[in-house]
Amino acid sequence: MKLGIVGLPNVGKSTLFNCLAGGGAEAANYPFCTIDPNVGVVPVPDKRLDVLEEMYTARKKTPAVVEFVDIAGLVKGASKGEGLGNKFLSHIREVDAIVHVVRCFEDSDIVKDGAVDPVSDIETIELELVLADLEVVEKRLAKTQKQAMNDKSLLREAEILKDIKACLEEGKNVRSMEFSDDDKPFVDSLTLLSAKPVLFAANVNEDDMADDGASNEYVKSVRDLAAREGSGVFTVCAKIEEELAELSEEERKEYLSDLGCETGGLERLINAGYDLLNLISYLTAGEQEVRAWTITKGTKAPQAAGKIHSDFERGFIRAEVVTYDDLVNLGSVAAAKEAGVYRSEGKDYVVKDGDVVLFRFNV
Repeated sequence: MKLGIVGLPNVGKSTLFNCLAGGGAEAANYPFCTIDPNVGVVPVPDKRLDVLEEMYTARKKTPAVVEFVDIAGLVKGASKGEGLGNKFLSHIREVDAIVHVVRCFEDSDIVKDGAVDPVSDIETIELELVLADLEVVEKRLAKTQKQAMNDKSLLREAEILKDIKACLEEGKNVRSMEFSDDDKPFVDSLTLLSAKPVLFAANVNEDDMADDGASNEYVKSVRDLAAREGSGVFTVCAKIEEELAELSEEERKEYLSDLGCETGGLERLINAGYDLLNLISYLTAGEQEVRAWTITKGTKAPQAAGKIHSDFERGFIRAEVVTYDDLVNLGSVAAAKEAGVYRSEGKDYVVKDGDVVLFRFNV
């Protein structure tokens, strides 16, 4: 999972990146202090791996990972090259989803034009993505229409591009559109910015974390907007995350408990990202290694095996599966087999979150 962290200047974007990803992004109170994208790769918190590591006395534990990309701040006119717009837009094309940080708190010390207005901030960035996409689609449409005069197979692509162009001209993002299963691969190949799934990170003050921002009017407005367009929202306090980054694991737990929070910002972000992108994790376990593998919900066993190695998918025979809960409750694979909950599954089996899987295959 590769997430691009974006937002207008001075909304707490780079501060948040540093805390979540342990990165070295410069965080300062002026626009464009982040010029090139900073990248941080962090493990996905998964307590199941800790339990399996102890159960199998494994030599190695390998969690799934998330890659965060902290992308330069955006201003109005970025689609036309204002500020660092062109660089910003090119980096967004490479991510799976956008984490859009919006400021949902008052602070007179922070440099910002105008009053705090997260919805307006969101609309500013959304418009730049739409305008950048419109330029791309117009060029592609002109080229496709010309080629379609000699190649009728391109007529459908031209129709899709016309529909997308009409949507963008209305100021709407592409993720608001619906496409058939046949058309979707072509749309995906366009790597349009406004087609990327979006997760809004509502950056609140410390007092708003206990009730998850429920009493914060700014957060309410972001949630209303997200609900209308099918995006995700989670609350985070960059200031708290800065403090948490300096604490030990035990101190973190105590601090979060005092705040009335069950988890820190990283775990909430990752969980929200998994939900947004429809991702789950299955597990493999043995004396050599216990490991989590990220797949899309609905993935069948051969394709899940292909996450480990392409040979596993090509030579797939069967998947031997036990749920994590059954394995831990019974204490061993042998006990799971005896209880009849250790199963052999074929090519049509859809792998579930928390499945502990051993793949059998021919080389």
